[in-house]
Amino acid sequence: MEQVEVESYTLEEILTSLENQNRLILWNDDHNTFDHVIYCLITHLSYTESQAERIAWSVHTKGKCTILEGDLTKLGQYRSILLDEGLTVSIS
Repeated sequence: MEQVEVESYTLEEILTSLENQNRLILWNDDHNTFDHVIYCLITHLSYTESQAERIAWSVHTKGKCTILEGDLTKLGQYRSILLDEGLTVSIS
């Protein structure tokens, strides 16, 4: 009989995994420029310029992009900041 190896996880690993199910989504819209989106991603989320440009193009071509994962409190704070900047964002 073949022995099956079972993976085990600590409670902390499971909770971290569940926390990361929350995503901050940036949506394409008709009123923000590429420059403004890139500026916001660099300024508020500490992305590099090249990362921010890739995200902006992804949003433009695909309609949306996950820009951050984590707990709801943290995502809610970033959502508020980006909404104040005029970006279209949601948490899922």
